[in-house]
Amino acid sequence: MADTDYDDKNVKIITKPIRSKNPILIEGFPGIGLVGNIASQQIIDELKMNYMGSIDSRHFPPIAVLYEGLINMPVRIYESEEHNIVMVVSDIPINPVVSYDISRALLDWARGINVKEIVSIAGIATMSDERKVFGAATTHEMLERIKDKVEIFQMGTISGISGSIMAECLVREIPAISLLGATQSQNPDPRAAAVVIDVLNLLYNLSVNTASLIEQAEKIEIEMQRLAEDVKSTEQQPAPRKEFPMYG
Repeated sequence: MADTDYDDKNVKIITKPIRSKNPILIEGFPGIGLVGNIASQQIIDELKMNYMGSIDSRHFPPIAVLYEGLINMPVRIYESEEHNIVMVVSDIPINPVVSYDISRALLDWARGINVKEIVSIAGIATMSDERKVFGAATTHEMLERIKDKVEIFQMGTISGISGSIMAECLVREIPAISLLGATQSQNPDPRAAAVVIDVLNLLYNLSVNTASLIEQAEKIEIEMQRLAEDVKSTEQQPAPRKEFPMYG
């Protein structure tokens, strides 16, 4: 195990040594429109980030993810030394009951690799069909950085694991921003993920191409919907039947 590995019996994080100095940590967990993990996977692919390890928990559904015939862990960690970025991407939703445990473990691990700041990517349901990104931050300084690039999320709540991570960042005084891609439905929305990536390109001087997300939006929507349904069916396995003795 590396010095920065984490294991508290509920959550286990095992990675190769992270070489980036004071990296930016970007996380993308599934939520509304699957914006977080679609955007994160696109960034990983475009920046050719290196697989470093995974997060596992006894609270996760019993599932392995296939990609081009190879088995993958459902929650993975990648690194780009060139861009000084560490990425956490998940293909499974995190049950709200265990969100606190997962976010606490992730932030403990982030402290161990001396993360400079954290970016949380998620979706937000809106009635408008306008493609925009809402933003929030844990500090006034971080809010200043994003105010000209997003629409500030003035009042409301950030739910799920993304909200838990942001709250944990606030408590620990870790600079963090939340980027919420507007989407109109629960269905996978690559177009919402693309506009979030556009904001990240501006904030961190990246050049992540989003054209393929737009071109393959329909295919991605179908594939991500199928994965979401597989996870849901795994989590809702029926209880074993009880056999009762016969009398008569």
